[in-house]
Amino acid sequence: MPERRGGRRGARGGDGGNAASRRAGARLSVVRSRSHQRCGGSVAAVSPTTRSRPPLGRCLLRLFTVQGSWNYERMQGVGMGVAEEPLLRDLRGANGGTTYHAALARGAHFFNAHPYLCGLAVGATARAEHDGVPGEQVERLRAALCGPLGSLGDRLVWAGWLPITSGLALIGVAFGLGFPAILGFVIVYNVGHVALRWWALRAGWAYGARVAMALREPVLQRATALSGPAMAFVVGVALPVVVRYLSGGFVGWSRGLLAVAAAGGVALLWWQRARLTGLRFGLALLAVAALAGGLWR
Repeated sequence: MPERRGGRRGARGGDGGNAASRRAGARLSVVRSRSHQRCGGSVAAVSPTTRSRPPLGRCLLRLFTVQGSWNYERMQGVGMGVAEEPLLRDLRGANGGTTYHAALARGAHFFNAHPYLCGLAVGATARAEHDGVPGEQVERLRAALCGPLGSLGDRLVWAGWLPITSGLALIGVAFGLGFPAILGFVIVYNVGHVALRWWALRAGWAYGARVAMALREPVLQRATALSGPAMAFVVGVALPVVVRYLSGGFVGWSRGLLAVAAAGGVALLWWQRARLTGLRFGLALLAVAALAGGLWR
């Protein structure tokens, strides 16, 4: 199943993740203030036996399967409930287990965001349940997190970390590193994405209903601001290096024909840019590759 099930979750502006964090702050502050009023100015703990060290490691492992039960009705909701369950077990002794079952049911409701940042919502809602935030406020908290976490994850990962590490791997292959470059990409990319998942889960649990503050952390803001320029730089360096590497087997007239085909392709893309979709572009590339392979043989 593709990782990118959380696509198109919210409108995107020119400032990407920064706008997302501001929108999250506005919505989540409403959630926080309402829950504060309902609890009489202070948050009442539901379970006095809440663990000092919550099972975040077990929850992180479950987050890797958050899209395993993806469906059109709840999207990632069922997977979120499964991932959140270890953090809710301390609630089983409250009200004969009613609190636990109600919290678990809320955790499995509809949710749709970037899979690498789902832990932020899991940790925040689980902590809110422990802090005695009313159920309807927990629901609003989950709903408020969908859009911001989706757009922020897209900018940090799909438009940042993934193309950066891919570009570096391509540069390494072009310079003759071969398999070590590919292995380095697999290791570095996964270390980064696991670190992001772990940070999100810990931050969500630490902030609870005040999770909007996590989206304003300086480290996250700097990463969001630098991801775009870094991606553009790496891809800009990788493109000519890879083109030179791939065109090394073309000599004489074939190299000139390759240059003409590339120029024509760029011109066609620019001319049809308003009608070109990702699917059409991918199919066009496959068709060109098949044609070129047939002619080259």
